[in-house]
Amino acid sequence: MTNMKWLQPGDLLRVIAPSGALRELTNFERGLEIWKSRGYRVELTPGFADRTGYLAGSDENRVRQLADALSDPDCRGILCARGGFGSTRLLEKARVDDRANSQFPTPESHAPKWLIGFSDITALLWNDAKLGIWGVHGPLLTTLAAEPDWSVDRLFDCIEGRPLQSLQGKGWAGGKATGRLFPANLTVATHLLGTPYQPDLTGAILAFEDVSEAPYRVDRMLTQWRMAGAFAGVRGIALGRFSRCEVGPDSISFSIDEVLRDRLSDLNIPIVSDLPFGHEGVNAALPMGIEASLDAESGLLICGDTSQL
Repeated sequence: MTNMKWLQPGDLLRVIAPSGALRELTNFERGLEIWKSRGYRVELTPGFADRTGYLAGSDENRVRQLADALSDPDCRGILCARGGFGSTRLLEKARVDDRANSQFPTPESHAPKWLIGFSDITALLWNDAKLGIWGVHGPLLTTLAAEPDWSVDRLFDCIEGRPLQSLQGKGWAGGKATGRLFPANLTVATHLLGTPYQPDLTGAILAFEDVSEAPYRVDRMLTQWRMAGAFAGVRGIALGRFSRCEVGPDSISFSIDEVLRDRLSDLNIPIVSDLPFGHEGVNAALPMGIEASLDAESGLLICGDTSQL
C-alpha cells in the first residue's frame, strides 16, 4: 500500500473486539488511558463488549465492528481489545477473498487504517492488503498497561513515524537475511495454511510467538509447515517468546527449545530466537510488511523504514 500517513495526537481511533469476549475491564481501561494520555481520541465501537460463548458477540456483530471502522472516514486507526479466538471466522464470514460478496469495504474504497493487535489478530494482520490496513503486531488494549516504558514508546514510534531500535536475541549458526516481515502467532498462522487467507511468503522473514502450546503441539505445527512446503522461499525466522509451552518435570518430553531447533535448524536460513515479543512478557511492536533484516551472527532483528508499508 502507498500513501502512508502516520498517526498523530488528535486522530480518532476506534476500538473493536474481533476475537474473544472481554473478560475484565481493569487492564482494558488502563490501556485506553495510555492511548488517551498520548493525545488520541478513542471511540468504543458499539457491540465491542458483547459476548456469545467465548466470542465477543456473534460473527455478524464482529464483522460489522470491523467493517464500520474500516468505512469510517474519520477513523485513522483500529485498536483491538483482546485476542482469544474468532478473527479467522470473520475472514470466512465476510469472504474477504471474494470481492463481489465481501461484507468488508474494498481497500480501494477507503483510506488505509492502522490496525494494532497480536495473537488471534494475526489472521487480520496477515490479510492487510485484502482489508486495506497497515498492521502492527503489538500490544492489545488489555495488555498495553503491562508493557515497560520502552515498549510503549516503541509502539508509538512505530505508528508516528520514528525509527525503531533493533531487537536483540540469540542467533543460530550465523547468516543474514532481508525480507518482508510477517509477525504472527504460530498457531493462528498455521491454521491459515492452505486457505485463501494464507499470504505469499516468498522472500519473507517470519516472526513467530505462541502461548500454552505443549512442545508436541508446536512440533506438530512446524511439521505441518514443513510437509506443506510453507517454508519454501522464506528467508529467515525470528522467534519470540513461547510462554507456558514447557511441560512438567515428571513428563517425558522434549523442551520447547529442543523442538524449535529440531524442526527449524535444518532449513539453512538465518534464525534468531529469544526476541522480546509475544505473550506474558515484553511484546515489542513489529510493523507488518516492512522490509526487515535478520542477523543471526549478532542475534539482531532490524526493522526497516515503516514508510514502505
